[in-house]
Amino acid sequence: MDPFERLHPAVRYHIVNSLGWRDLRPLQRRAIGPLLDGRNLICLAPTAGGKTEAAVFPLLSQLLAEDRRGLNIIYVCPIKALLNNLLHRLSLYAGYFGRRVALWHGDIGAGEKRRILADPPDILLTTPESIELLLISVRTQPRRLFAPLAAVVVDELHAFAGFDRGWQLLLLIERLAQVAGRDLQRIGLSATLGNPAELLAWLAGSSQREREVVAVSAADAGLPPPEVQLDYVGSLRNAAMVISRLHRGEKRLVFCDSRRQVEELAYELLALGVNTFVTHSSLSLEARHQAEQAFAAGSNCVIVATSTLELGIDVGDLDRVIQIDAPFTVAAFLQRLGRTGRRVGKGRNCLFLAVTTAGLLRAGALIELWRQGYMEPVEPPPFPVQVVAQQILALCLQRGRMTEQDLRHHFAAIPPLAGTLGGGKGEVLDALLDHLLGQGYLVAEEGLLAIGPATEKTFGRRHYLALLSVFEAQSTYAVLFGQTEIGQIQSLSLTTNLEKFPFLTLSGRGWRVTQVDDPRRRVYVVPSEMRGESRWFGAGQTLSFAFCQAMRAFLSREAAPDYLSVRGKTLFGELQEEFAWLRPARTVLLGKRDGARWWNFAGYRANLLAAKGLERHLVVKRIADCWLELQSGEMLPELARRLGDLLGQKALPGQKMEVAGDEDGGEEIVAAVVDGLVDLEIDPEKGKFSGLLPGPLAARQALLRSVDPVGLDKVMAEGLVLVQ
Repeated sequence: MDPFERLHPAVRYHIVNSLGWRDLRPLQRRAIGPLLDGRNLICLAPTAGGKTEAAVFPLLSQLLAEDRRGLNIIYVCPIKALLNNLLHRLSLYAGYFGRRVALWHGDIGAGEKRRILADPPDILLTTPESIELLLISVRTQPRRLFAPLAAVVVDELHAFAGFDRGWQLLLLIERLAQVAGRDLQRIGLSATLGNPAELLAWLAGSSQREREVVAVSAADAGLPPPEVQLDYVGSLRNAAMVISRLHRGEKRLVFCDSRRQVEELAYELLALGVNTFVTHSSLSLEARHQAEQAFAAGSNCVIVATSTLELGIDVGDLDRVIQIDAPFTVAAFLQRLGRTGRRVGKGRNCLFLAVTTAGLLRAGALIELWRQGYMEPVEPPPFPVQVVAQQILALCLQRGRMTEQDLRHHFAAIPPLAGTLGGGKGEVLDALLDHLLGQGYLVAEEGLLAIGPATEKTFGRRHYLALLSVFEAQSTYAVLFGQTEIGQIQSLSLTTNLEKFPFLTLSGRGWRVTQVDDPRRRVYVVPSEMRGESRWFGAGQTLSFAFCQAMRAFLSREAAPDYLSVRGKTLFGELQEEFAWLRPARTVLLGKRDGARWWNFAGYRANLLAAKGLERHLVVKRIADCWLELQSGEMLPELARRLGDLLGQKALPGQKMEVAGDEDGGEEIVAAVVDGLVDLEIDPEKGKFSGLLPGPLAARQALLRSVDPVGLDKVMAEGLVLVQ
């Protein structure tokens, strides 16, 4: 039977007649059967492959066939801008059948939220934090609101699953299923998952539904091979010059991997007379919206952005994507590449402009990984005990009071968490509950657990708003020109001596600081021709084992690749001369004036683990993605002998990694037990809820998230070559 014929007649009619579609896309056809059969599903297709419709059309068909009323579908996105962007399209689809879609996030007014609660829509577009609010709010009546709920769609699943926010979302879906009293259908959408079957098992949680991955490749979707080029330009100023001269008359989206770089490049482009717009997370909502709208309506223009525009926010038909240096994953590259090629006659394309030598090396490695068909697995952070602690408090807020037995049963029913909490014995949950009770975050009254005074003091302001989100917003100053907010900066962009640093760059333009209002955290500015500097604190990104190995392979090529420009090939030749000491499938100890660098291309997490082991025997001066710097007072051959002995004897921690099941033969323990790590000192994470953990659990969480024993094992097995 043609899958299209399985859709409700009204859905088929409007697809053909109202939308004017001649046919569905491959993913949309393939998803119909599994979704109508009630399976949990991951829909995997290139960007702009029709994933939203692949999920929504069958779900609307079910809704109509069974004449369901009330809130039936929750559609979750990682950012509010994407939700805003989807509202019109999904409202159009639902409106064909007299059904409604509503939007609920932090920017939606109280009046609209009251209307939603009084008369719930059929589909609710929202975020995890807003679901948390709806579950714990005394005004919501969650059992009434969520009683009809049948399905949860998670858009851009990769943007959740690799972070603690993904664990929060998974546990929220479990709570929604409990409130609704049914096994909710779970649908994940993504363009970039290297391990979709594993992610689907994780997303399914306690669900007993059958599972299926529906995947469509770029070739299946009829997309021609993209045009990818790599050029070396040496500086952001030179990059701006190239962008200003190339592809004039076209719409160009330029990605940078920091807000500071976005601002610097936009300033240079504007100085060259290029019609330039800027968007990143520290600009005001109004400024971002105006820039994105103006860019969408323009033609000969450039928008400079961070990863915020990776996701499916509509900024119109693009002609070109340009990347400064390179992102840190193949997944991010594919998301950015997929912003092009959506218009008939225009193919996908990406031009890398390397402004540093390291940027060219990283871009070359990334392109090689992509050409090989590699995609990073998305792995939920191991040992998510701080999220469990947050969820314990949220559950007690939601229910008022609950027995310890109910709490244990709640978490034990979620397979991905079974090992984290200690398997059948529950030792981790015991330690966590003892700590929360001992510190006053919980109280036990007549056998029931309830919120304690420490929780009220720490999180109770503004109706426990601080408990809703697993990430902590940075403290910022609002930057205002008159009454108009331009954006936000962090305090490191300011100084009490305004004579020294009176200028900022924001939204690609120069501003002179006229006043700093510390109590109200405001900075007042006026336009300036002088260029300033704005800085934001952010954790530096590190490279994985696979990425670093690809960098070594790129440097070891026999000839320069065809995607390099003339300038790029010149630098590539210089790099090959510089790294002429590389040996195939061998780590290298390269002599320096006061020591040596052990070049292993292992990735930062593996090298952190190696350094912790080596510190017992040698002096480790610095840790990097591709090498460790060692200091020695002895001759280099003796240092090489000692390091070689340590590698040959398997004297470093990490060579043994045990993943055990619980005594009942249940799911594998998520947290790896790494031999030899118990006495390594890894600083506990400074996560928002890490303060809810007892010291040993915080240390274990930090350890398991900081190191890569598998990567270290692999490079240790390669052996060592000394190069003087």
